[in-house]
Amino acid sequence: MPTIKGELPDLFILADGTPVCTADRWPARRAELLQTVLSLEYGHLPPRPAAVRAELLHPSAIKAPVAATHSQYRLNIEGGERPFWFILDLLIPQVGESRERKLPVVINGDGCWRTVSEEIVGEVLGRGYALATFNRTEIVPDAYSSQRDCALYLVYPGLDFGALSAWAWGYHRVVDFLLTQDFVDPAALAVVGHSRGGKTVLLAGATDERIALTAPNDSGCGGAGSYLWQGEECEKLADLVRAVPYWLSPRAAEYVDREEHLPFDQHFLKAAVAPRAVLSTEALGDLWANPAGTYQVHLAAREAYRFLDADSRIGIWYREGEHRHGPVDWKAFLDFADLQLRGLPTDTDFETNPFSDLPPAFSWSAPE
Repeated sequence: MPTIKGELPDLFILADGTPVCTADRWPARRAELLQTVLSLEYGHLPPRPAAVRAELLHPSAIKAPVAATHSQYRLNIEGGERPFWFILDLLIPQVGESRERKLPVVINGDGCWRTVSEEIVGEVLGRGYALATFNRTEIVPDAYSSQRDCALYLVYPGLDFGALSAWAWGYHRVVDFLLTQDFVDPAALAVVGHSRGGKTVLLAGATDERIALTAPNDSGCGGAGSYLWQGEECEKLADLVRAVPYWLSPRAAEYVDREEHLPFDQHFLKAAVAPRAVLSTEALGDLWANPAGTYQVHLAAREAYRFLDADSRIGIWYREGEHRHGPVDWKAFLDFADLQLRGLPTDTDFETNPFSDLPPAFSWSAPE
């Protein structure tokens, strides 16, 4: 049975106690949701730079797994305390109607683990999506060290951002670049990431309204999982603060073993994506990522989508198995992307509920 440390806080009460009863009040509430999680959990994202200048390093053509152009860029970030850049790889399919129309783009920053497999590249490009990939640890390292004398920390010194905020900032700079490209459909940008990369994309999607679809996979604690509804053997805030405190704001440590005092849970972050599309893909055997608590966060965030008449834009999908981001997970994500970004039908069920025997973790609901 889960450990329940409190009810998930109400999404529809402003900080001054005023209820949010109409959709025109939602932007003010969304701003409060984000300010709360950034202040207490992640640290505020670094500022938007003065400019992002793309330098083409290497263009080429590939024939397999799908005919495509490959371009590698150096994204030069201007306006900080010192020069900064990171590498972006861009694959654009050159088959069928993708030659003629503006394309949706999938952005993935998990290049620090391994590049997206050839099988997955073929699936993404074969469906008519461009694929933009980068290594988020070029933004700031993920070296199990809290040192801040490197990378983006030196570009924007003295700020409170943790690594997750810095990596989310990197996704936003990729969006800056993509929106300058003629082939890109600006209304069809999707971000997807796994584990700590899933935590990153949920934060990136919540804080940038240019992102049309946000898709964390197995993101757990600090991502789509709940702090207050702790499933068996799940990762907790204490685990994050002990092992990887640099992911978060220093203020997060104030709530270790005191989660019941948190004025938020992760439904705040997920609701901040609304009414744009969001999908959590999860593994039932990945207990560390809190699949039961993730469903509670989904239920609570779904109230925001209902409030905004966007019920169809939030989804959750479960499979058997462990912690990974394989072809079956990508297929579910791409099915949801086809539905949300292209209006294509799918047989995939995006409202699976393997936890129907557990009561909801909250008693409030969206205003009628």
